[in-house]
Amino acid sequence: MGLQKRFHDSEIFLDLAGSDLPELVRQALDELVQIGKLEPRQRRAIQATLDERGQGELWDLGGGGGVLRVRFEADNGDDYRCALIRVPEGVRASDHEKVHYVWLIVAPYGAATPPNEELEPFGWMLHDEHFSASIIGANDPMQVLATYQLYLEYVEAPPDQRRPSLVPTYPSVPPPVTGFGAGLVADLKRKLPHYASDFTDGFNAKGLATILFLFFACLAPSIAFGGLLAFLTDGEIGTVEALLATAVGGVTYALLSGQPLTLLGSTGPVTIFIALLYVFSKQVGVPFLPALFWIGIWSALMMLVLALTNASRYIRHFTRFTDEIFAALISAIFITEALRDILGDILGEEVPTTGELLALVLALGTYVIAQQLSRLRQKPLLTKTVREFVADFGPAIAISLMTAAAWAMRPIELEHLAVPDHFGTTSGRAWLVDPMDAPVWFWFASIPIAGLATVLLFLDQNITVRIVNSPHHRLKKGAGYNLDMVVIALLVGVCAMLGLPWLVAATVRSLNHVRSLATVRQHARGEHIISVQENRLTPLVVHALIGGSLLFLGLLRAIPMSVVFGLFLFMGIASLRGNQFIDRLKLWVTDPDLYPPTHYVRRVSRTVLHTFTLIQVGCLIFLWTVKESSFGVLFPICIALLVPIRRGLDRIFSQRDLAFLDADEEPEEEQYREMD
Repeated sequence: MGLQKRFHDSEIFLDLAGSDLPELVRQALDELVQIGKLEPRQRRAIQATLDERGQGELWDLGGGGGVLRVRFEADNGDDYRCALIRVPEGVRASDHEKVHYVWLIVAPYGAATPPNEELEPFGWMLHDEHFSASIIGANDPMQVLATYQLYLEYVEAPPDQRRPSLVPTYPSVPPPVTGFGAGLVADLKRKLPHYASDFTDGFNAKGLATILFLFFACLAPSIAFGGLLAFLTDGEIGTVEALLATAVGGVTYALLSGQPLTLLGSTGPVTIFIALLYVFSKQVGVPFLPALFWIGIWSALMMLVLALTNASRYIRHFTRFTDEIFAALISAIFITEALRDILGDILGEEVPTTGELLALVLALGTYVIAQQLSRLRQKPLLTKTVREFVADFGPAIAISLMTAAAWAMRPIELEHLAVPDHFGTTSGRAWLVDPMDAPVWFWFASIPIAGLATVLLFLDQNITVRIVNSPHHRLKKGAGYNLDMVVIALLVGVCAMLGLPWLVAATVRSLNHVRSLATVRQHARGEHIISVQENRLTPLVVHALIGGSLLFLGLLRAIPMSVVFGLFLFMGIASLRGNQFIDRLKLWVTDPDLYPPTHYVRRVSRTVLHTFTLIQVGCLIFLWTVKESSFGVLFPICIALLVPIRRGLDRIFSQRDLAFLDADEEPEEEQYREMD
């Protein structure tokens, strides 16, 4: 009860960036003055005492927590002030280990203060992985309070009813730093000591298995996105460009990035945005590739500025609320685009041709095979290893089988992937884009459009990297958000010069990479990651092999476009699984007595549940309307507008309800969260 009172009576300061304990205290005192909890005269008295008598003693609570008391001369009647300070990077005091949470108690000499024993339970809580993983990602003081309250319910529940999902997990974000470029420097200092081991740690059987699995897992979507781009841009960018960008970008990112476990690739949001840029360039009468050059160059410069200003720390505001709407939008785009191209010709004619009917069979066959094989992991057939292998290779197997079926049905005419006979661009153009082909006015008029592209690239990259760096993955070598952004900026610039599709972190491929390298412990509720073999070797070899696939263009040219669209139909529908927004949407047509016993159904009222979902539906409809309008290129900024909308929900719902509805997902529970 004493600790509970401290939580509710104390100020909570998140992510102060003090380099040492005295600096941290000074920052906390300034915050107390700013919010009116200390008067300036008291602040001066405290500073004078600190300068004269030193810092005071830090009481170690264990688990990375501590208590620091600061006394000062004051008038009679002054009471103490208490603040909980979170320091992700940690500060060291004398012979203590690094402290990440400091209870700062400021009081006049002689005033009674809370005893250390009252705060000791906080140290015990920090030793619990569920509590520590949740509180390190809390975005504001109310989430800290919600985490504490829900943790109490978790530990007070009978052992057989304790579920980790009862304690919300908020996203892991980069710690704040001060100074231009300071975040990038901090990333380099954090990652350089591990650079050599990043290669040696990949030399093992688990690394070899990961390479073999991920080569096909990354090759299939690269081919699919390349085929879609060729279709949407009339062949100006196609499969060859997508594979080359994936190979070069993936190798570069593996060598230079801050988090090499993240895999790059073409993603749904970026692919759709490039298609919208193609339409936009035609509308304004500017050649597409030169237009893409200027937009890409300006975007690269903007992302460099974002990296140097540590802007990635703001990704904390893009919570599950935003992620779910974003994922649902991309799923809807995939499904509608696939159905439009699979059924468009058939519905437009009274009597479909044999080729159109065969294309329909191939597309649906690709979807069904990929779906059934991917679901094999939940079935009791074969051994677990075989099930996982077949499920992981499901899309690649589906492409191979349906391509073989199309070959067997010759000479029926089908549209195939636009791939040249030899290594070269899809359209036969020169590799280097001539920026002078764009009119001079567009060189500068493209800056606002580049701002929209930057928003999209920033979100797509950082949302995925945030999930990869989740506390649940037990990564030890640290993150490098700013360094990652620098590498992405350079790659976007190179892709703009060569007329290649832009690359960012690919969510599902990255999570598969982490899981494949993970050592897990089995328990009654599934698997729990103990450690991950963090390395640069596996992504380096995977993307080098993808580059080698360019030597077999003849095989790629044999793949029918209907197979590609069948794969996109699979990706769109599969990505709906694991999206709690979609699961909650289904509850609208479900008998309330038959609601599934999920944590949010059991602990949030139906009114709150459906109101929260309704707000997300409204946001999704708004995004879809903008995307389909003549202002489609503005949809990245509309995604950014979801942040103030989510912040406004704090006034509608309690933090306890939001903790269950908007907590970050546990990646090991999400099997098909497809934003790629």
